[in-house]
Amino acid sequence: QLQLVESGGGLVQPGGSLTLSCAASGFTLGRAAIGWFRQAPGKEREGVSCISNGASSTNYADSLKGRFTISRDNGKNTVYLQMNGLKPEDTAVYYCAAGSRLIGLCVLSAAPYDGWGQGTQVTVSS
Repeated sequence: QLQLVESGGGLVQPGGSLTLSCAASGFTLGRAAIGWFRQAPGKEREGVSCISNGASSTNYADSLKGRFTISRDNGKNTVYLQMNGLKPEDTAVYYCAAGSRLIGLCVLSAAPYDGWGQGTQVTVSS
């Protein structure tokens, strides 16, 4: 059974950094595209970043380019999201999701993703 577990969230001051991890069990992470999404209170879920199964393709939300970096270590069955220059508006619950039908590409819309983690809270505040 596919299971994704996010970790690495927490409280950080503006300008700080966090690295989120998405660990998979029950399936081989390398066979799926992985997306990171976030949802802030009162707002819709939005796509943050994604990486294709072979890591040949990555996408970022336009507002996050240059601050966030996605990577994957298929040997560890884990995908990472390095977040730098964090702002209060980055505060949200961050989710990772697996898209087993996405081969060689990834997208920032949630629809193609068929497995989701429980989320990890990121709070950016002084």
